[in-house]
Amino acid sequence: MAKSLFAKASPQLLNSLLGDRFSFRNWRSILLGAMALTIVLSSAVKIPGLALSNQFTPAKPRLGETIVVNITPSPGKPNPPTIKVGSKTYPVFEAGTNGFRAMVPTTPLEKPGERDLTIADNAGTTTLKVSVSDRKFPIQRINFSPGKAGIEATELELQQVAAFKATVSPDKLWDGKFIAPNQGRTSSPYGVRRYYNGEFAKDYYHRGLDYAGGYGSAVVAPAGGKVVLVGYEKKGFRVHGNVVGVDHGQGVVSIFMHMSKISVEAGQMLSPGDPIGAIGSTGSSTGPHLHWGLYVNAVSVDPVQWRSTAID
Repeated sequence: MAKSLFAKASPQLLNSLLGDRFSFRNWRSILLGAMALTIVLSSAVKIPGLALSNQFTPAKPRLGETIVVNITPSPGKPNPPTIKVGSKTYPVFEAGTNGFRAMVPTTPLEKPGERDLTIADNAGTTTLKVSVSDRKFPIQRINFSPGKAGIEATELELQQVAAFKATVSPDKLWDGKFIAPNQGRTSSPYGVRRYYNGEFAKDYYHRGLDYAGGYGSAVVAPAGGKVVLVGYEKKGFRVHGNVVGVDHGQGVVSIFMHMSKISVEAGQMLSPGDPIGAIGSTGSSTGPHLHWGLYVNAVSVDPVQWRSTAID
């Protein structure tokens, strides 16, 4: 089974390419995550200046899924409200003809339990109690050869990928369910926890889906978007290998790693099914496969939800 390997990032940088920063010797990591939310509502809740609808997706979310919060403003209140969890404020965008939407990412590293969701506009502020649903993730044991474990990411790679994952553009470019970017089987699911050379990486989880398609098999766009990142192994992308980043709009981005070739250019607009490249084993990879990572507001979320549910 092909697996992505993870480089030892330089200690001066905040994030590694894959959202983790750890050494294979000491497993230091930085958690990139956000509070996970399950909004428990049986009917619309009226608050000053706002009406928070009971339309949220999914109805019973699990860790690693994206929580979609739909808000309908009161008459005469056209300005977007703000949505905040702790110190984190989430972008809010217009949805339909009379509403707003925010997307709150969740991660496998969070604990279940109640959280406070604060919603405000110029008419007032309210706080709703929300809860988190637990979820179990598989465990894998990976052993690296010394040569593979010593691969380091370049500063160029770290900076460009971190900037890409933080992309928040105003327009929604996807429509309906996402499709599979490759026809191969899924070899590693999202959220897998791992032991590396016998040591548990406690702040790590697999940030995407791995597809074990054959070498050279097609990689296609899972949804509409704009190509905003194109990187090549020979130009410094040692860990990601040949990589493409697609902006789907409103804080949703996809990254495609380890490809043998790239068929797109930066700035190119894509529709679902458009070719992006082909499966390979470039960068930190033990064999031919595609790593597809989906990020919402710079946090890695489970792509399976986006393939099974239309978030419109």
